[in-house]
Amino acid sequence: MVQSVSGLSLPEPFIPFIPVEGGERAFPVRRIWCVGRNYAAHAREMGADPVREPPFFFSKPPDSVVPGGGQLRFPIATENLHHEVELAVAIGACGVGVSAREAGNLIFGYAVALDMTRRDLQAQAKLASLPWDMAKGFDHSCPVSPIRPVSRSGRIDSGRLQLEVNGIIRQSGDLSDMIWSVEECIAALSWLVEIRPGDILLTGTPEGVGPVKPGDKLSAFCENVGALELRYTD
Repeated sequence: MVQSVSGLSLPEPFIPFIPVEGGERAFPVRRIWCVGRNYAAHAREMGADPVREPPFFFSKPPDSVVPGGGQLRFPIATENLHHEVELAVAIGACGVGVSAREAGNLIFGYAVALDMTRRDLQAQAKLASLPWDMAKGFDHSCPVSPIRPVSRSGRIDSGRLQLEVNGIIRQSGDLSDMIWSVEECIAALSWLVEIRPGDILLTGTPEGVGPVKPGDKLSAFCENVGALELRYTD
């Protein structure tokens, strides 16, 4: 349906959804927040000092999600697309200014996601001290698996996180390697913005990020959470 506003035809607002395991209602995506440099080895490979400084955040638009992966066209405006496999946390309750202990009560469930990055655009932005938006928030930049509710998985603070490209392991780490835990990240974010149901938090990536080319098959896995597969076409 198309709405008309002062003679201008506008489409109905689009709300992205992510499937939920177990036949529950799909999860509507409100906002996507990402934690930067939350694994020490990855911070080093990106040229940063992995001290335990307060976590920092950037965002992706909600419609950048690609539920379930599948076949994706290689993105425009890049010659250096990189993969970053991450644990995604789905938020199911409101919170502002919460503690790490309280933050766990906001978690609805978990998924495995890819924070796809146009690394060449990010490098240019860093060099010019400009925002990363076009490097991180482009179309289809957040493939994500179905969400596993915390009622099925329990609270998760450890487990293998891995990404293969064409059957070869590129990234492999453990969730326990995070500099800041899931709950600490949620708490820190809640002092910057009000967290609400529908928010997704990507919690950082282990070392081994690298390039992806047309034709590559990506297979992501997070222990006790799920798996995700996709392939890039020309």
